[in-house]
Amino acid sequence: MNTRYDVAIIGCGEAGIFAGYELMRLQPGLRVVTLDQGADIYGRSCPIVAGKVKECIHCKVCDTMCGFGGAGAFSDGKYNFTTAFGGWLTDFMDAKEVMDLIDYVDSINMKHGATDQVFSTDTPAARALEKKALEHDLHLLQARCKHLGTENNLNILKSIYETLKEFVEFRFHTAVAAIENLGGEGYRLTTDKGDTVECTYLIAGPGRSGAEWFANQCKGLGIELINNQVDIGVRVELPAKVFEHITDVVYESKLVYRTKQYGDPVRTFCMNPYGHVVAENVEGINTVNGHSYADPALQSENTNFALLVSNRFTSPFNEPYRYGKHIASLSNMLAGGVLVQRFGDLVNGIRTNDHRLGKSFTRPTLTAAVPGDLSLALPKRQLDDIIEMIYALDKLAPGTANYDTLLYGAEVKFYSSRLALSGELETALPNFFAIGDGAGVTRGLAQAGASGVKVARVISGRLS
Repeated sequence: MNTRYDVAIIGCGEAGIFAGYELMRLQPGLRVVTLDQGADIYGRSCPIVAGKVKECIHCKVCDTMCGFGGAGAFSDGKYNFTTAFGGWLTDFMDAKEVMDLIDYVDSINMKHGATDQVFSTDTPAARALEKKALEHDLHLLQARCKHLGTENNLNILKSIYETLKEFVEFRFHTAVAAIENLGGEGYRLTTDKGDTVECTYLIAGPGRSGAEWFANQCKGLGIELINNQVDIGVRVELPAKVFEHITDVVYESKLVYRTKQYGDPVRTFCMNPYGHVVAENVEGINTVNGHSYADPALQSENTNFALLVSNRFTSPFNEPYRYGKHIASLSNMLAGGVLVQRFGDLVNGIRTNDHRLGKSFTRPTLTAAVPGDLSLALPKRQLDDIIEMIYALDKLAPGTANYDTLLYGAEVKFYSSRLALSGELETALPNFFAIGDGAGVTRGLAQAGASGVKVARVISGRLS
């Protein structure tokens, strides 16, 4: 079956959702289709989260990563109002435009139930925290942040889906196998079912799970790729009291430190007060993440956050995505999934086992994680950077370097090799746009949604 549309959107994560939403607002008469290999927002259910299994069973399509809402659907729902992190949209447009887009996406979320509570680094308490951090060479990035909460984030997405499905044709459980340039007549998408979809305008928002596939498609189409970074690290879990004086003030603190040994930047990422550590499956590779509920009844006694070392590669190496997957696969090989180790055991060169983990005062929230030795999975340089960062954080939040602080690995943030794009996020091929995390231009809910709105407005302007 071959069908013609005005606009086709690959992927319905945050970027694809808001591209469709803005097209609905500006051009309600368009024929728009969105294709995603996952399920709709009601059909997504991870067997681990549902309590059916204790460890990843490698579903053909990961419901945690794919489907309506993308990887962000089961996230902590942190929405950051900043251009200092969360993507690189300021490489394509000025900072004011990016912030206006971020605020606009937030206004849509609020129409569908998002909170109006905002945490900020621009308060007396936050400025005092920033000064204290600087005393230890830790740099607090400036931002406002909303915590939507994992459960509330899902409800917001359900509300948006109910509005959007009246305008956009969704094809779930439908993977795009190939993209073909029709030479001035638009584009043809071939699905895994053998169907084809033709469109005048193509928006690709494949998300993190589709990043490698999309990079390969772009190479085949002759679209230039620019090396992008890969972030490698661990997820730290410790008693919430250790970071309460920080999380009560700014909720999520983005702290950056440059190591003395190597001069590498290490940063905190995705901080989840009273949260839970969770496993993710990215194309058959188990990695670790975290989230936190807004409802106190669903919260834990721990706080978790990632420590990530950023690696940016230069020529001739051009496959950072594969490099990150290889690192993550080592911990999978050792543990059969996510690996966990006590910080004291790591420093002392001791493998954590069930007996040693059982003595820990910090109880793991990811019970499926297997005790082991991170030094056998992570490269020495990144591991040295992480250990140095933990000791630096211990000066700001005493207790971070406690023996029983738990480290889960590997946490790897995969970013596609970034495409060479115009200021309108258009590829070298006319009317073919790339948005979101999978295109290597964003890495978070706020800028991903903003990129979708931007492209929708560009298309609408061309049609007007």
